[in-house]
Amino acid sequence: MTALPATLVDYPAGATASTGVVVHVEPLPDGRSAVVLDRTAFHPVDTAWPDQPADRGTLRVADAAPAEIVEAVVGATQGGELLLGRAVPVRTGTEGWTFVVAHVVEADGISVGDEVDIDVDADHRAALSRGHTACHLASLALDAALASAWRKEAPTDALGAPAFDALAIQESRILSDGSHDLYRIGKSLRRKGFDPAALDDPAALAAAVDERLAAWIAAGSDIRIERDGEALADRRTWVCTLPEGEVRIPCGGTHATSLAELGAVTTAFAVTAVDGGIELVMTTTAHPTDA
Repeated sequence: MTALPATLVDYPAGATASTGVVVHVEPLPDGRSAVVLDRTAFHPVDTAWPDQPADRGTLRVADAAPAEIVEAVVGATQGGELLLGRAVPVRTGTEGWTFVVAHVVEADGISVGDEVDIDVDADHRAALSRGHTACHLASLALDAALASAWRKEAPTDALGAPAFDALAIQESRILSDGSHDLYRIGKSLRRKGFDPAALDDPAALAAAVDERLAAWIAAGSDIRIERDGEALADRRTWVCTLPEGEVRIPCGGTHATSLAELGAVTTAFAVTAVDGGIELVMTTTAHPTDA
């Protein structure tokens, strides 16, 4: 296989349509094909941290009928075999690797050199973007609500609060207009100084988080994505100004362009005893007024 160029991505700027040239077609064992373009607006699932689902949409070559993109994943190569999705053994951005977006389709007749139009389902993208923004806000509000539960100094988040979210997170899933985050509180976190008694009243915790979220949403601040370059693996940063100051969080997902788009954001918590500690689940929901 000839060396592939890194895929240039337009979705960080909010694009839901793009035109690119096919640089590789990878036949898959199930009869489908993974189509790699030089440029795309289609957001794929990242292998290392698959929190945000892939976009939905279509791929169209010339005058042919649009083909549904049934899956989109990150692919990687060191100049030889193209590895896709879970087969990628390194994190996106690892030096010495080239990272691409692989659009999986069932259509035939797509060849290297073809010009391809990408059309993303804008409503689905918008719902996931609101969900991802709500997830960031909720994690910051949770950190703030639990700040008094720390008995030792701990690493801090983008607003300077002890970083409970970063230290305890086990899994995060972005949903349409929301997110589902799973945290584990075991011996390691307790040794770092966290007091699990702060989670004894989930309803009170939700009330404290929601109060802060309401104040932030009321500010209606703009949101932007800063990026070091156009390639899939280039660093991107979510930036938003909250009443406490500017927040900058590394993030490869898509986002709302303003807090006003969220309408309101609420949370709910569930605490479960597990072997060696407890698990906390935070369910975050955005309530856009015109979605």
